[in-house]
Amino acid sequence: MEWGLFALRSYHYILLGYRLLQVSEFSILTVANMVWLMLALVVPMLFWFPGIRNNKTWFCITELLLGGSYYVNSDIHPDLTSRADYLLLSLIMGYLMTKKTIWVIPVVAFIPFLSQTYLHLPWEHAFSFAADNLLFCFIGIWASSVARAYEEKNKLALEVERQNKLLTLYSAEVETLTLQEERTRMSKELHDTLGHSFISLIMSLDASIALLDRKPEEVKDRLIRLRLLAEQNLDDMRNIVHEMAEEEGESLTEQVENLVSRFQEHTGTVLVVKLMGTEPRLPFEVRQTVLRVIQEAFTNALKHGKASHLSLELDFAASLLQLAVRNNGIPIKNTDYGFGLTTMKHRIERLGGSLSVNAKEEAEAMTEVRCEIPLKGVLPHVEH
Repeated sequence: MEWGLFALRSYHYILLGYRLLQVSEFSILTVANMVWLMLALVVPMLFWFPGIRNNKTWFCITELLLGGSYYVNSDIHPDLTSRADYLLLSLIMGYLMTKKTIWVIPVVAFIPFLSQTYLHLPWEHAFSFAADNLLFCFIGIWASSVARAYEEKNKLALEVERQNKLLTLYSAEVETLTLQEERTRMSKELHDTLGHSFISLIMSLDASIALLDRKPEEVKDRLIRLRLLAEQNLDDMRNIVHEMAEEEGESLTEQVENLVSRFQEHTGTVLVVKLMGTEPRLPFEVRQTVLRVIQEAFTNALKHGKASHLSLELDFAASLLQLAVRNNGIPIKNTDYGFGLTTMKHRIERLGGSLSVNAKEEAEAMTEVRCEIPLKGVLPHVEH
């Protein structure tokens, strides 16, 4: 919309210059009017240029001083050129109007009266020109409100789309976490249920061995009951194992690659991944903590930072795991990590590591989430 109005304004002044050269003979007055027109065209553009400059107050001031005065001059000297209508310029100033420039409305209505006395125009003509200027000014105001509503609608649609992508990502991650929690629950259930049953089996077998020579009939009954118990334990174990849908053997690198792939698929964000070093055998808790830090950093970058480009570096050193997630979104203003990163910070500190968030506002804004976890003291807890 703004580019269209900018083009119409430029066309308006170019057309006035063409008419001036076509109708007027060459003279100092003609040159002065051409310079006047050039200033009326160029000077307001120093304050308003679509996408670059947006000082609407000074645009209106310079437009009225230069363009408005040329309009009055063209009425007073009709021999130089045909009368320059001020309707299009009234429309543009109405479109660009703000609370600070509402004074433009009475000014564009008053302009026709400036030349009325000199030209001895009937008052009804002056009122007609003033009404036309006001009409176009209000058309510009209406067009501006429509454009703002359209822009807000687009912003809302983009935000809804972004939130939908985040919700899709959240849903996938919640499903993953649910499965992981279910695995942990099932592991505990295997330990608590089957472990207790096998202890009972062993103790009953020991008692049966002791009674085998003295009370063979009682031993036979015990063995029948023990067989039923073993059969029941087998059924319990099968039920629990069948519920474990997630594979056990994924490394942290594979899990990170899967997470990155899902994130790019759901959000379309540019994401650069750099994996360095050879991954050692890591405990389940370390793998899960690193994955949660990455998820939280990705989510914050997209939701709060509005980032369009992210990078992830994961370095496996001899005794240290280093993670860095960077984004080009809006830098954070303080070290208030929020609930998610605060929770991750505590989990990493329990592993003997550290988490930090740094931001800078320079030529390129950047926020970095950095995590370091020592591996030497963690490795003995590897899951088997």
